[in-house]
Amino acid sequence: MERIVIDPDILNGKPSIRGTRISVQTIMEFLGSGDSIEELLESYPSLKREDILAFMKFTADLMGHQFVVESAGV
Repeated sequence: MERIVIDPDILNGKPSIRGTRISVQTIMEFLGSGDSIEELLESYPSLKREDILAFMKFTADLMGHQFVVESAGV
């Protein structure tokens, strides 16, 4: 996971691609809206295909954890 970093001084600690200010969330939003990897790479020339693959591995690993959703009582 050397391509994905979590640094409190970059994007307020959101997971991002090393050496950029591109968050994992941004990549997820582009791909989730139907953009292709090629379109994403064109939109962000600093991204590499390996960054996108690292993002996919990161999110797959994250989804491998058990989560419990609870009401915040709002």
